[in-house]
Amino acid sequence: MAHRRDLRMQLAGIMLLPAALVLSANAQQQNMQSMTGMAMQTNQSAPPSAPGPQMMKMPGMQMPMNHNQHEHGMESMSGMQMSGDDRGMKDDMQDLPTGPALKLEELEQMALTRNPTLSQANAEVRAAEGTKQQSGLYPNPTVGYYGDEIRGGSFRSGKEGAFLSQTIVLGGKLGAARQTAEQQRLQAVINVEAQRYRVLSGVRSLYYEVLAAQRLVQIRRQLLSLANDAVDTSHQLGNVGEADQPDILQSEVEAEQAGLALASAKQDHLSLWQMLAATVGNPDLPLGRVEGDLEVVPQLDQQEWLAKTLNESPQIKYAQQDVDRSKAELGEAKKAPVPDIQISANLSQDNEPLEPLNTRTGIVGGAQVGVQLPIFNRNQGNVEKAKADLERSQAEVQRIQLDLRRQASALFRDYATARMTADRYHDSMLPRAQKAYELYKASYQNMAAAYPQVLIAQRTLFQLQVDYIHALETVWISALQIQGYGLSEGLAAPASPR
Repeated sequence: MAHRRDLRMQLAGIMLLPAALVLSANAQQQNMQSMTGMAMQTNQSAPPSAPGPQMMKMPGMQMPMNHNQHEHGMESMSGMQMSGDDRGMKDDMQDLPTGPALKLEELEQMALTRNPTLSQANAEVRAAEGTKQQSGLYPNPTVGYYGDEIRGGSFRSGKEGAFLSQTIVLGGKLGAARQTAEQQRLQAVINVEAQRYRVLSGVRSLYYEVLAAQRLVQIRRQLLSLANDAVDTSHQLGNVGEADQPDILQSEVEAEQAGLALASAKQDHLSLWQMLAATVGNPDLPLGRVEGDLEVVPQLDQQEWLAKTLNESPQIKYAQQDVDRSKAELGEAKKAPVPDIQISANLSQDNEPLEPLNTRTGIVGGAQVGVQLPIFNRNQGNVEKAKADLERSQAEVQRIQLDLRRQASALFRDYATARMTADRYHDSMLPRAQKAYELYKASYQNMAAAYPQVLIAQRTLFQLQVDYIHALETVWISALQIQGYGLSEGLAAPASPR
């Protein structure tokens, strides 16, 4: 075992060192033989063992992972402390929260229940229903006191009593008002549908961003683990004169860079989780993980989804409903000049004395009927305004259709590019990088290549995996925006049709 440990320390001593600073392949082989001789003197029974990181199966590829590399401990020649990889395994427990992972369906249900914007949208529907109800109500009658020539004349006569007046609405104005209010209510209903798309699209996008962030934390952890190994073994070899001070410093710098990358990945995960918690309406949701498969991306056809967007998008429906509302308002404006009938009736006690009996006249009644003549005010200004609003709403339908085409084109560009990139990584670049790493490792084990070449291939494999995850994330975000008809921002206030 002493031979195996010493050989691993000597082989890993140049991890993460730039090619310009590492030993040549021949010098590396000589050092290996020298160290092998030292180890053989220490423990002649130890079998030779070639180092090399173990492989952990990852979706769509294999990734180098040396978490068992120090299974029996990695000790220095003078008895050193815990290795960088062992530290990495301990810290790894702090990278992502433990416990059950949340599924997308759970987050969606939470958002539909707790997101306040959906309550706002539903409140707009109830408000519109109240407006419709109010628009159809008939005007209230007016009742009051009536008096004429009160205590007038030499006999203190006069009339006193009560009156009742009522407006009779003509021209179908109440029906026109109800129709306008109904179109406004339908717009509010469409707003609920649009807000639901916004909320679900926002939750789904953040869900896949968190899922990608989880994967990145794991990969950054593995990179840091490799960097820590290089620092430890560089110090060990520096103690026996097998590594120079610049080599040690360079390994420490690369370990610091790997640590910063991991810290940044953790912060991204935390930030995205908090955004997700806010969007589902539960800001106190404990930091956790999500469960899902980032690589099962949706397959979308551009022409199919463009036609579906132009026919079913809540934005199109809302704009078309706005046209109907504008038409109703124009009809209501045209009916407004039709005069209503004003009816008034009164009943009073007439105290005028009658000759020759000198008695009071008694109870008398009266009535009035009138209409307002539409001579000067024929509501012509409001009619012109309603016509202009109708033209505006009709043009708005065309504008939204064109804008949705523009958005769909940009979204499908991002989707197609990201999907092509992800496919290229998965089908070509990652397998080739994996194969290159395996060939370098085999050559190194046969003492035909320097270990820095193995390390470079290994780091390339990790970086490609990082880029692959970013490409998958972009595919999902673009696809979800397409499926959500371009609606996102789950906490944006819903539009008000009032």
